[in-house]
Amino acid sequence: MMRLPWRVLAPHTAPVRRASSVPAGLMNFVPACSTTDAHSLALLQDFVTRVRRLFVITGAGLSTESGIPDYRSEGVGLYARTDRRPMQYAEFVRSAKSRQRYWARNFVGWPQFSSHWPNSAHKALQRWEERGKLHWLVTQNVDALHSKAGQKRLTELHGCAHRVPSCDDCGGILKPEVTFFGDSVNKATVQFVHERLAESDAVLVVGSSLQVYSGYRFLLAARDREMPVAILNIGPTRADHLAELKVSGRCGEVLSVIQPL
Repeated sequence: MMRLPWRVLAPHTAPVRRASSVPAGLMNFVPACSTTDAHSLALLQDFVTRVRRLFVITGAGLSTESGIPDYRSEGVGLYARTDRRPMQYAEFVRSAKSRQRYWARNFVGWPQFSSHWPNSAHKALQRWEERGKLHWLVTQNVDALHSKAGQKRLTELHGCAHRVPSCDDCGGILKPEVTFFGDSVNKATVQFVHERLAESDAVLVVGSSLQVYSGYRFLLAARDREMPVAILNIGPTRADHLAELKVSGRCGEVLSVIQPL
């Protein structure tokens, strides 16, 4: 596998002044972040240019710019805003009352959740696929925004909230086709993603802290394969020690100026 040299970011490089890619009404969901400096952008452009078959992992930080809050961001994530916590798999299958609460909440929130649209980061990654730079994209998100953007080489690792398996009057529990907290990702899906990773020559993480092992495992696999890794995220991630390049910035602003050469 190709190994890129370690890059150290210059701490005092002047930032590039660009208009925000995030509409003003959606900024409340995006963590505070200074504009990415020109040196960091140049290093990320060099990383993308030098690889041929890029494997991309995306997380909730990519969709904050579409108006969907993430869980963990300081001050703006759902954990900071409310006392609500995601439904645990064990609770969902154990308790009829919990399932009733889950479906009632989804019924009320669905019109807003399903109305969100891809932002400039989703669109940039779709263009990278069209240009042949992006070999495969794995998203931890269940919001279908990559599909709405036209992404084809795509695995929705945790499923998609837009799909609900039909119940043919079997008496079984009706559950959306998503991986709940506390549940496990389908083994066939994990194996499929490992195969796509093996076909790639570098990994780019976009908008994910990788705190959930289901996504982090692929960074460990990339390390074992000695694959170069770059991370674009606001704030620290679980895999920072595995990355040759770490860029802090808003996903849409940064990816919009990176060319898939």
